[in-house]
Amino acid sequence: MVDTLERAAVGEVENALRRYAGPVRRALSRLPRADNGDPARFTPPAELPDDGTLDEFFAPSTMSFHRLGDYDGRRLTLLNLMGNARTRTTKTYPSLVIVARAVQHIRQTGEAVMIVTPSSANKATALRDAVLRAIELDLVAADRLSILSVVPDAAHPKLWSSALDADPQLALRNPVATYNGPEPGEVKLLARRLVDEHAAGIWATHRTRLWHTMDIENYKAADVVRAYAEHEFFPLEPGRTRLHVHAVSSAFGLLGHNLGLEELERDGAVNARDFRYLMVQHLGTPDMVLSLLFGASNRELLPSYRYEPTRGVYVQDGAPNFPHTTFAVDETLDSTFYTRRPVTSDQMNTLIRQRGGGGIVVSLHECLARYGALRAMLDPTGVRLPADPRDLREWSLVMALTGTLNAIDRGLVAEDDIIVHGTGSYGPADYQRIPDDRLRPVANVDELAAIAEAAVGEGTR
Repeated sequence: MVDTLERAAVGEVENALRRYAGPVRRALSRLPRADNGDPARFTPPAELPDDGTLDEFFAPSTMSFHRLGDYDGRRLTLLNLMGNARTRTTKTYPSLVIVARAVQHIRQTGEAVMIVTPSSANKATALRDAVLRAIELDLVAADRLSILSVVPDAAHPKLWSSALDADPQLALRNPVATYNGPEPGEVKLLARRLVDEHAAGIWATHRTRLWHTMDIENYKAADVVRAYAEHEFFPLEPGRTRLHVHAVSSAFGLLGHNLGLEELERDGAVNARDFRYLMVQHLGTPDMVLSLLFGASNRELLPSYRYEPTRGVYVQDGAPNFPHTTFAVDETLDSTFYTRRPVTSDQMNTLIRQRGGGGIVVSLHECLARYGALRAMLDPTGVRLPADPRDLREWSLVMALTGTLNAIDRGLVAEDDIIVHGTGSYGPADYQRIPDDRLRPVANVDELAAIAEAAVGEGTR
């Protein structure tokens, strides 16, 4: 049972990117220096404006720590990273830093920049919001900075509408392309091929730089703020260890937190070995957990399930790291988690094997079984889950909490101090979808290139 007596906020951080600007800039300074001789490899210098104009721009980067009570002798804490009401996702932090770098490059050179991002939805929403925010605050002209997003068609109901699609001119310059191919992860290949094959021509014709922003280092540099906020507002007690739980697709957030830990350790502030990571995934893409447990991500490594017709579910009880019950053995619980064989698996495997932690896969059936209890647990924190789980559009937080409680119940957790990263949760009451007529279907890279050409052409008229 969860003891729900103490759930008061134990730390609230306003404008984390401004508060920890020094660590963020240091993390950026370690990125390779830009060499923009090849337009297909363009990246802005790892510099941010330093004239104070970012103070208001970074304002949505709030975070807070909330007690969730105790569960089987473990103290549970929520790290709420969903404070930006225009996104409700942790992708806000790196998106603001990425756009700030683009703004600095534009100011220094006068060159136009189009950000190119593949996304399962949240990354695109956050980057589009950051681009819009830069335009709204007059940090950059609308004809100098734009974004092209490429998302799987199945994910388009999760895309948040804003002035970037509602305003006709901004919509032309900031298109959203949807891909309906058999593998959602192909959007990453499409975006990469677009830049590889067409960046030089677009630069030559329109003097617009295409910036493919998917490099993990662009995200880690911003997510160091998680570790710094934790150390300042919710420090680990001496002699204890702490488990961080995160619903992951590629675990960029955990790797960013770890980068912050390593910086703090260099300063003598923490011992990074006292912090462990638990990755939570779903059956549609369990690749990181499979890699951690077995050294490979082949789906054949999943446990065998048997169907119980009286319950209408598939069951297994021999592998505690995987769902004990599920409606389908290959279900997609949330389209946000779509990455197969992420390149970050080796890094996370090393961290977890050296320090401790683990991985667990959850199912929709398990999340629904916990849903009412999780809703009650979260309510005092200000995070509101819809009363009807069918209205939940982003399952990251529910996945992470379900994975935490399942892992405790199954003896997979040794630590008694647990922080759950609240990286995303929203329902239809939180946002308006981008209208279908504002989306641009694509089947191949040539069609995507035509959309990019038209968009940058608008910016140079």
